[in-house]
Amino acid sequence: MGVIPAQETHDPRPTGKLFALRWKHEHLRAALLGAILVFAITIMFMSLLEKAAMKNITIIDNGVASVLETRTSNVLGFLEEQEIHVGPNDRLSLLTTDPLHEGSQIVIDRAIGVTVKADGKQDVTYTTEDTVGGVIKELNISLGSDDRVSPALNSSLEAGMTVSIVRVHKEVVETEYPIAFTVVEEKNKDLEFGKQKVVKTGKNGLVVFKTEKIFEDGKLVSKEMIEKTVAQPAVQQIVAIGTKKKAEVVKLSYNGAPSAAEAKTVQLNGKTVKIKRMLSNVTMTAYSAGFASTGKSKGDAGYGITASGSVVQEGRTIAVDPKVIPIGWWVYIEGIGFRRAEDTGSAIKGKKIDIYYDSESRANKFGRKSGYTVYVIGPVKPSAD
Repeated sequence: MGVIPAQETHDPRPTGKLFALRWKHEHLRAALLGAILVFAITIMFMSLLEKAAMKNITIIDNGVASVLETRTSNVLGFLEEQEIHVGPNDRLSLLTTDPLHEGSQIVIDRAIGVTVKADGKQDVTYTTEDTVGGVIKELNISLGSDDRVSPALNSSLEAGMTVSIVRVHKEVVETEYPIAFTVVEEKNKDLEFGKQKVVKTGKNGLVVFKTEKIFEDGKLVSKEMIEKTVAQPAVQQIVAIGTKKKAEVVKLSYNGAPSAAEAKTVQLNGKTVKIKRMLSNVTMTAYSAGFASTGKSKGDAGYGITASGSVVQEGRTIAVDPKVIPIGWWVYIEGIGFRRAEDTGSAIKGKKIDIYYDSESRANKFGRKSGYTVYVIGPVKPSAD
């Protein structure tokens, strides 16, 4: 019989090489899966970090608002990243070193150029203020209570605008003028007719005018009388007029030369008047207190004040040559009436009289007239018999 070989009942054990190959295959797949997982997690983490680093920033540039994304951490980096230029006169709401966070807001107020004229100077300044008052305060310009600003302080500023400041100064000055005393005549039957006697001496009074002068940038622009005060009233002079005896009629003439037409006592305007002399062929002109006649205006020193110190009065005041008619004497002008010699004038020489009128136009209309007869009476105005 032949020999039957024995058969194995299970697989033979793997060799070491085969075991290593199988382990490597199984673990390589796990490592590959792990690497892919780590890569995915890294990518996701970096994406989250990148997303977390991105910030939404609101910027308001000269009133226009925008929302921009940035990864920068501070204001300066954001401005450089967005290529936003901020001028030296522009105003930034945050410091350039301030950090940025999600939702941070940056406000840029752009400066505008305006011209400011004040105190004799004119300068261009750049400002972010909104109103005229704001830029004046910013420039530390002080304003007086009467100073005038144009445009008004609450006006909105605009580029290229000119702001003008006018310095206004008010000054009140006091000027004193004399008040001429008046003469009151009283008849005295114990005094010889034609004689006069001062019973009470008159005294000039004093009036004070307050004038307000307004200066703009040092120049006088107006003046106005704001108050008139009688500091000292005038005292009347009382003169006794004799009525005891009528004077003898004696004829006189101008410069002492005899004339049949002149008499010491005459009838003037229904009154019996004792005269000192009679002037014939007298020339008449007229004037007023205004600038055209005197070179003075209301408020000027000496306005309306005569050479005698009295205040001019229409119907009374005339200007004369004191060598012909003494200052303070009364005269009677035929066709015009009684007047008092209170003023003088450089053009009033010899037998010439300048009659005062309040109205400049009336004085001009009067013109120049000749052929008048004037009776020189004396310091006391005649009263009715």
